[in-house]
Amino acid sequence: MQSDSAPCDCGPCLERVRRGDEDAANELVRRLHPLVMKIVRAHIALRQTEDDLAQEVFGRIFERLGRYEARDGVPFEHWVSRLAVRTCLDILRAERRRPEVRPPDLGDGEGEWLDYLVGTRDRSPETDASDARELVERLLGGLLPDDRLVISLLDLEEKSVAEVRALTGWSAVGVRVRAFRARGRLRKLAMTWKEENP
Repeated sequence: MQSDSAPCDCGPCLERVRRGDEDAANELVRRLHPLVMKIVRAHIALRQTEDDLAQEVFGRIFERLGRYEARDGVPFEHWVSRLAVRTCLDILRAERRRPEVRPPDLGDGEGEWLDYLVGTRDRSPETDASDARELVERLLGGLLPDDRLVISLLDLEEKSVAEVRALTGWSAVGVRVRAFRARGRLRKLAMTWKEENP
C-alpha cells in the first residue's frame, strides 16, 4: 500500500479515471486511502464515523476531479489534502452541536496522564502509551471542530503555520490566534476533568 508520506505517481491513473475507468478509480482510492484516513482521524471525534467521513471525502474527490489541474512542484496529494480538510470541516460544522462537556470516567492510566497534563505530576507516567493517546482523543473530542483541527494540525501533526494556512484558508494570524484560544480551551477542559476525576 502507498505510504501517506511519499507522493504517489497518480498522473496516469488520473487520466484513466477521467475517462471513466473503474479499475483506475479503485487504484486511486487504494493509493490515497492512507492519506485520507490520516486526515479524517485527525478531525473526527468519534471513531465509529471515520469510515463514513472518508467515504464523503472520496466522493468529493471524484466529484471535483474534473476541476483538478496539475501544477509543477505541487503534488496531487496536496490538492487531496486540502479537499479532505475542508470536507471534514464542512461536515463537522454541519453537525451544529456542541461537544459533550460532561467529563468521562477515566481509567487509571488515563487519570495518571491527566495528572501529568495539568501539572499535578512531575514525571510522565510509566503506563501504556495507548492511555495517553486515548486521553488526548477524548480531550480533543470535547472541543469544537475548529479548535480540534488547529491543535491536530499544529501540535499533533507538527505542521507549520504556513501549511495550516494553505490547508484551511485561514490567515497566518488567524491560525495563531485560533491555536492560542484552542490550547486555552483544551487546558480548561483538562482542569475540569481533573476536578471531576480526583
